Order: sequence, then structure tokens, then C-alpha cells
Amino acid sequence: MTLDDIQPPRHGRKVVALFGEVLADIFPDQSVLGGAPFNVARHLQAFGLYPVMITRTGNDALRDDLLREMERLGMDNSCVQCDPVYPTGQVQVHLENGSHRFEILPDQAYDHIHAGVTHMMTLALKPELVYFGTLAQRNMTSRLALDKFLSDGKCPRFLDINLRSPWYNKHTVRRSLLRADIVKMNEDELGIVSKYFKIDGQTPEEKASGLLKQFALDQLLVTCGEKGAWLVNRDDALFDTGPASLRQPIIDTVGAGDAFAAVFIVGLLNRWETSLTLQRANHFASALCEIRGGAPQSHDFYIPFKKAWKL
Repeated sequence: MTLDDIQPPRHGRKVVALFGEVLADIFPDQSVLGGAPFNVARHLQAFGLYPVMITRTGNDALRDDLLREMERLGMDNSCVQCDPVYPTGQVQVHLENGSHRFEILPDQAYDHIHAGVTHMMTLALKPELVYFGTLAQRNMTSRLALDKFLSDGKCPRFLDINLRSPWYNKHTVRRSLLRADIVKMNEDELGIVSKYFKIDGQTPEEKASGLLKQFALDQLLVTCGEKGAWLVNRDDALFDTGPASLRQPIIDTVGAGDAFAAVFIVGLLNRWETSLTLQRANHFASALCEIRGGAPQSHDFYIPFKKAWKL
């Protein structure tokens, strides 16, 4: 691969580079593409940014499914590496006592993202923001690639903490926080991370403020499900959305955090005010909970939001 093989950004859209996993949830009767970075990327695409996924798949049918879906969505796929040995990432879904148990399989292609190729890709892209998570750091090969990815640019680094047992530890969380500028986590993850680093504080807000100072973060965003979300920044300002207003009953909450992260990034790059960004991210994530699955299948879902937000 050469720099010429990586497609340049088109139509002046802002580039967001996303590093990490693409996963297929394997149900008894179907497979569904997902993974936090991919879910965020497809939302960014729909909202008019230029997301580029830096990931690795196997040379298999799931790779073909992914490339077809990216083409359908109009997404750049030039940075999707192909591994000749390891399979495209899978989550085995087990049906037990009327509910689902998700098993994230080990040693998948996204555990082997190539550092040299990643370095070349990032140099060519010149992104305005980079996004990464914690799951794709469970293997040394992808950790080295992530280090190259984060060291190559000077743009803001958005860390989306997704703690999936047993694939995380204190070391992974610490090295991630040290490399981030903006961090998103849910309220349960805030409790775990605060305990890791012995953060003092009686309230979640005090713990978040302590974490932000300890790791010199710019912003720390905490999602709280139907209670909304809140954010602290380095000026010790606190912003809170309050509870979400749902128009329809909740169908499922799969992908709600990814939807929130995507709109937060859209707001950041479009320079919306912080309180407005949080409000819009909360509104979009709530709407996603009213449909089944981690992302809408039709672009029509996005149209009312794009009109209201003048995107």
C-alpha cells in the first residue's frame, strides 16, 4: 500500500479517523455488524463528516459483508486492513433463559492491526479528530498500532471507554487516559475507573473532576442512560442534560452510547456550544432507543436531525 492508495477526503468534509474493532454479532439465524468504532463512524458519515475506519478484518465472508455495508453507506474503506490468518471480529450471542449472553471471541483480526500500515494511513489522512476505545488494546500488536496512530497527529483525541469483561485492566485504562484529551464513559465505568486510581470524592461529579485533573483531560463526559448525561471540563464547569424526553417506548438501548459519542463529535467539530452539544447528543441517543438495533438501516432516520441542526 502507498499513500496514493488511501483516498483523499472529499468535498471538504472534516476527517475523523477511528481506530478499533469491527465486530459481527453472530445470532443463531443472522449476523449483525457493529462494534463501537464502526457504529460511531456510520453516524458520523450520515451527519456529513468524513469518517475513516482504521481496523483489520479476516479474508472471509464477514469482511465482504462489511465492505458491502460501507459501500452502501458511502463510507471510505481504504484503511480496512485484511489479515490472511485471523478472522473478522465476532461476538457469539448465546440465548439463555430467554435472554442474550454475549461472548467476545479472542484473537480476532482487529487484535492484529498493523502498526506500519496504520502509520502510513494516518499521515495521509490528516484528521481533525481521532477516536479510539479500550477493547482493541487487548493484544500487543494492536496496542503498538494505536500508539503510532495517536502519536502521528496533533488533533484532539477522543477516548470512548467501553469496559467489556474480561478484556480490560487497570493498565489498559491508564495508558488510554494518558493519551486522551476528551473521554466518554458511563456512570458504572466512572465508578470502576475512579476506584482504580483512588480518586477521592463523595459524588460522581467530584470523582469525575478528580480524574480529569489527574490525567490532565480537557473534558470528561459521563452518560447515565435515561437520566441523560453530564460533562466536566478543565475549567471545573459542569454541564448536565437532565433526563431524556422519549416520544416512543424504549425498544432497546444497543448502541445508544455510540450514538451519543457520534453527535458529541459532530458538535465539537462544528463548534456548537457545550450545553447544546450535550442536549442534541442526548436527543439523538434517546431516539435511537426507540428503534431496534445499534444503528438505523435507513438514512431517513437522520433527516429530521440534520434539518433541525442545519447540517
